[in-house]
Amino acid sequence: MFFPVGDDQVHQGYTPYFSYGFIALNVLIFAGQYFLGVPGVVEFGCIPAEIEAGQDYYTLLTSTFLHGGWLHLGGNMLYIWIFADNIEASIGNVRFAIFYVLGALAANFCHIYFNAGSTIPAVGASGALSAVMGAYVVMFPKSNIRGYLIFFRINVPAFLFLGFWFYQQSSAGFASVGDTSGGIAWWAHIGGFVFGVICGFLFRTWFEMPALAVGERPIAGSRGQRRPFG
Repeated sequence: MFFPVGDDQVHQGYTPYFSYGFIALNVLIFAGQYFLGVPGVVEFGCIPAEIEAGQDYYTLLTSTFLHGGWLHLGGNMLYIWIFADNIEASIGNVRFAIFYVLGALAANFCHIYFNAGSTIPAVGASGALSAVMGAYVVMFPKSNIRGYLIFFRINVPAFLFLGFWFYQQSSAGFASVGDTSGGIAWWAHIGGFVFGVICGFLFRTWFEMPALAVGERPIAGSRGQRRPFG
């Protein structure tokens, strides 16, 4: 099993405030749930049947900042740490925040469509995160994902790592159609990723991002004079 720990897209001189902020917010909210008993999954999770009935629309966003356990939280935050800062450094802080929120909404709507009538609450940042990964594979396909295969340190091209990840999600998603027992929200992952891929192509066009050779490091300038990364 490959365990990712980082990538080779290092944007020195640029602080991804929202990427770090979303990580901090998710951790704080989970800590509040875990240690203080703050209402969470049932009250603020996204329940398809309720959204279809015109109720609790706010859960389309609140569910994105809730998690079902430490492993769920840790896995999502690790992937945000690896992938989100690159997108934010490329398109800007505020644009990234808007993209992240729209990705969460797209993921939840896709989940609701394929789980119509479900009364099981869906929670987690993985929908928004999937949008980030979808944009990443388009914007940085030649980037290397650094990680460990058992005890061996290896690099895996982003298009292979994320392509295989999407294949896994898609296979599980189609296999889960009609299954009302709950579990992983596969279609939130699929919907978020597709949304991110579309946005990634738009970002490449809008920000005139050139291709980046394998192993080449992007150059980050000031906020008002960033050089596009690709």
